[in-house]
Amino acid sequence: MKTNRPKYGNQKTIVDGITFDSKAEAIYYNQLKWLKQAKQIKDFKLQPRYILQEAFTKNGKHFRKIEYVADFEVHKLDGTIEIVDIKGHETKEFLLKRKLFERQYLDTLSVLAYDDHFGFIELDKLKKLKGKVKRNGSN
Repeated sequence: MKTNRPKYGNQKTIVDGITFDSKAEAIYYNQLKWLKQAKQIKDFKLQPRYILQEAFTKNGKHFRKIEYVADFEVHKLDGTIEIVDIKGHETKEFLLKRKLFERQYLDTLSVLAYDDHFGFIELDKLKKLKGKVKRNGSN
C-alpha cells in the first residue's frame, strides 16, 4: 500500500492501482476482496453512483443533477445489496445526500468508520461509544 496526505487528515492509499481517499477504505476493499474469494459475498463495486435528483431547466436556467457516490456496493449471497460508505466524520453535504438516498432507494446504506479497537463499526455506534468514554472520564 502506498499512501499520500490529503483532506480531513485522511491518507490517500493505493491498492491494486486504485487510489482510495483513506487508508480505511483501502482496508475495507481488501476485506471485500477476501470475502468474495471466500465466497462470502457475490461481488462488489467501487464508487457506485446514485442519482438523487435529475438535471432540470427552470425559467431558462439549467440545474445539474445531484449524485451520491458511495465507496462500495456489496452484493450479498441472499441477493440483497448493501451500500457502504467509510467515513471518519459526516459533512453537512453527506448528511443531506444520505437523507435523499434513504428516501429514494431501498438498499441498505451502512456508514462505517474504522477504529483501532473495534475495527469496522457503524459510525453512529462509534460516536455513542466514544461519548460514553468521555462522559466516564476515561480514554
